Amino acid sequence: MADNRPPLKIVQVLPALNSGGVERGTVELARELVRGGHQSVVISAGGRMVEGLVAEGSEHIEMPVHRKSLMSLLQVRPMRRLLVELQADIVHVRSRAPAWIVWLAWRGMNPKTRPRLVSTFHGMYSINFYSAVMARAEHVIAISDCVKKYILSNYRVPEQKITLIPRGLDPAAFNVDACTPEWRKELLTAYPELRDKHVILMPGRLSRWKGQEAFLQMMVRLVSLRKDCHGVVVGDAEPGKQHYFEELIAQRDALGLADKVTFVGHRSDISAFYAFASVTCHMSNKEEPFGRTVPESLATGTPVVAFDRGGASESLNAGFPQGLVPADDVVAFAVRVDDLIDADAEIKLPESYYLSSQLASTLGVYRRLIDQRQDEVK
Repeated sequence: MADNRPPLKIVQVLPALNSGGVERGTVELARELVRGGHQSVVISAGGRMVEGLVAEGSEHIEMPVHRKSLMSLLQVRPMRRLLVELQADIVHVRSRAPAWIVWLAWRGMNPKTRPRLVSTFHGMYSINFYSAVMARAEHVIAISDCVKKYILSNYRVPEQKITLIPRGLDPAAFNVDACTPEWRKELLTAYPELRDKHVILMPGRLSRWKGQEAFLQMMVRLVSLRKDCHGVVVGDAEPGKQHYFEELIAQRDALGLADKVTFVGHRSDISAFYAFASVTCHMSNKEEPFGRTVPESLATGTPVVAFDRGGASESLNAGFPQGLVPADDVVAFAVRVDDLIDADAEIKLPESYYLSSQLASTLGVYRRLIDQRQDEVK
């Protein structure tokens, strides 16, 4: 049913727009808001995703809201002036440092005219005063059931003030046709070692908890089971942590995988990699709040193998439970990958994991908050 109510003006605030799940989720929601006729504003310290955000119809305002420092308190008054000027319906915070700036600014505004305040818990934040600001919003969005349970267990937030909304993906980007013949040809020209191989994909930024080391250990076992596999690691190290990439290369070579695993760095064509791969791996060594690589890969028709924990377990249970293996068991992981390479995978990803559902649910949160204020005024 069409929403005939007036369009909304939504302000999203996050530290920066470089890479990562929070950033991509912000940009995707902004795009869908614009498509739906709403006004979208994003406030951040900038980054490589700004150009695309603006091209898709959102306004970007650059502000140093990323620093985890008391100096960030200097941004409270400028933020308050900006929010008054923008006259937004909703301000939606997505990270703790900017949330403090926004909350302190918002608290000093006229309660009758200020925007409604929403936060999204993108993770299981450490339990302390600093993190508690995310629970101070008028309504809280949890990106997975495990995150919702974490909020209920550790923060004084009534359950009726929390809405579970999984991160949505864009079916126009993540589908079985994402890997075109032209793309495949270009990739094999750049990486001829992938020709005639089953590509085993490991996506995600290079970080110790993301599981790249476990992936290398798993690949040792997998190539002993069959010789026609090649591992591909997509993602780069965070700024200032390039040494971890060098460690991984050294580990790969020491394990005899120099010609069996390729690191391709940051790529903007991850959907094509999903569709090209035979199996996608998710191997985080701790509970991940959501693990968006799981539904993204499933949407392209490529099976996923993941450790049975956290948000990745939830989405895999929903779309492809055959891919779950006991946490941290790399031997079982290799066996499951081997089994799935030649299997006819039945993947059924629920609609709740698509952007249309996320947008409708998020707009529902926004509308209810606005309606509550109107009821209060009456």
